[in-house]
Amino acid sequence: MLKQTFSLLLLLGVWVGSRPAQAQALLPYTLPLDAEQLQADGLSLAQDAAQLAQFQQYDEALARAQLAVQLAPTNPQVLALLGSLYLQVSEPQPAAAIAALEQAKQLEPDNALVHFALGSAYFSETEYLRAARSLEAGLRIEPNNPGALFDLGNAYYKLNRYDQAIDQYQAAVEQDESFWPAVNNIGLVLFERGNADGAIAQWRASLQLAEGEAEPQLAIAAALYSQGGQTEEAIRLATEALERDSRYANLEFLQEQLWGERLLGATEALFTAPAVQDLLSQL
Repeated sequence: MLKQTFSLLLLLGVWVGSRPAQAQALLPYTLPLDAEQLQADGLSLAQDAAQLAQFQQYDEALARAQLAVQLAPTNPQVLALLGSLYLQVSEPQPAAAIAALEQAKQLEPDNALVHFALGSAYFSETEYLRAARSLEAGLRIEPNNPGALFDLGNAYYKLNRYDQAIDQYQAAVEQDESFWPAVNNIGLVLFERGNADGAIAQWRASLQLAEGEAEPQLAIAAALYSQGGQTEEAIRLATEALERDSRYANLEFLQEQLWGERLLGATEALFTAPAVQDLLSQL
């Protein structure tokens, strides 16, 4: 990465002449600071950062956003962009994201997107109650945002507020009928509540919305295997899912996707099947 550096003296417009000889009464001259130009430069850098983020060049985008905040430290949109990027870089920094986003919220409390981003940051720090409160605040301003409704459902799910979680997932689907992750997560909640048949129905519905997705297919396989009677079908579904996306062979990754203890236990049992073990050894 090309590391860009700026001279502080040049940045502030300070003219530095040659050192005067002794006995000269020459006073230094400081050019006036052009605050509007600094703001404009900061916004330009922020736009560059946003464009880089669109191409998932998050680390490069973060570097520009950090410079942008130095030039425009009281611009809430620039602070919000910086906070969001802290969550998307290769090594996320949720604490730094929260600090930037809290500043943005103070400057622009009616910006729903800032509240939504804060919710994501607090969720990353496993502060699920704060995440829920931030998302609730944003949804009071922008109530029909499907992504925020989904995120609030996840926060409620981690707080064991299962009925509220399902309500939020359903609200997300009402806003976006193709939003398969919300349908999928209703299945996660139902399985943790002991309703395996209901969970399987939700996962099948999510597959109808997003054919070929590994997560709901593996979840169906684990649930069927735990019920017994459809072992061969469970192994077939699991094999297809794992061949499609090997990340789901990792139980820690599944936990990160909000798979609960019951479903993780069922999946671990499925992974003991000889045919699945053979596949796992090759992945």
